[in-house]
This record gives sequence, structure tokens and C-alpha cells, in this order.
Amino acid sequence: MKLRPLHDRVIIKRLEAETKSAGGIVIPDAAAEKPVKGEVLAAGTGKIQEDGKVRPMAVKVGDIVLFGKYSGTEVKVDGQELLVMREEDLIAVVEK
Repeated sequence: MKLRPLHDRVIIKRLEAETKSAGGIVIPDAAAEKPVKGEVLAAGTGKIQEDGKVRPMAVKVGDIVLFGKYSGTEVKVDGQELLVMREEDLIAVVEK
């Protein structure tokens, strides 16, 4: 990857949206919402605190995470749409 996030930022690749509802109804692309679940592709070193110490990241490459619908900044790298956001914008890590 040609992007390296700084400090407390992460690079996320959105996971594919569900194409069927729980009841089995097929959702067309025009009506589907952007997924709020993604995979961490890269993570920075951690947040620099006021005393100058670095707090390590709570997420690592390969983690599946949940984030807010409007979180992050969308960027396009090598034809792939990615999100760059701060670690504090992440809501949860999905356990396997």
C-alpha cells in the first residue's frame, strides 16, 4: 500500500454491503446504504498525549471494525476506495 497513516489514524476498506434483508428481500444497489463495517488495512503508531508519550493503537491490521456512517475521509488509491479516519471515530472491533 502506498499510504502510511500518521499518529492515531487508520486506513479502512469498507466491507461489502448486505444485498438481502433479514426477511430475504433483495435490496437494490440504489437503495442500499454504505456499509459501516470495514477492515483495517494500516494503522499509525498511536496518539501523542500532552506529556509527549505515545499511547499505542487499540486496533491492528486485519481487525474488522465498526464506524460511524459519516466518519472519515474517502480517498482513492490504485482504483480502490478507502477511508482514512482517527482511531477515536471507530465504534467497536468485531470479535471472530
